[in-house]
Amino acid sequence: MTGGASEGEEGVTLDLLKMKMADFAKERDWDRFHSPRNLLLALLRIGQWFMFDGHSQVGEVGELSEIFQWRGEVPKGLPGWKEEEKQHLGEELSDVLLYLVRLSDICGIDLGKAALRKVGLNALKYPVGVCNKAYSSSKYEGKDNNVGSQSNGSES
Repeated sequence: MTGGASEGEEGVTLDLLKMKMADFAKERDWDRFHSPRNLLLALLRIGQWFMFDGHSQVGEVGELSEIFQWRGEVPKGLPGWKEEEKQHLGEELSDVLLYLVRLSDICGIDLGKAALRKVGLNALKYPVGVCNKAYSSSKYEGKDNNVGSQSNGSES
């Protein structure tokens, strides 16, 4: 992208990313390809759209998941990871974020407001007093509890 916030710069907003992604697409005449469907498929593309060095390309979410695929549980802060592994993870997370920002812009959705609204809705759906007990590790060990069939609050 032309211009742009430098790495580590404070105050990057969704609006800034949206503007940068719109400029990036316009400069390359990619607006004609950036339909909601195509942007979604860029995130979730499943199957073999094309092969490169014998590897199928599976979309940005697939690339992100490949980083964690054989690592098992990873502790917070990624202790033991090399700096270049963390940088690669940051690049893949950024790809997913940038596609989401672009998709929300093309669809006319204020992603920041939508995210804040969703946090509020999740707070109502999963009240603190109930969830602290209901979402203990026993939920994941197959034991019954009063809300064990519900999601963990990070899902829609």
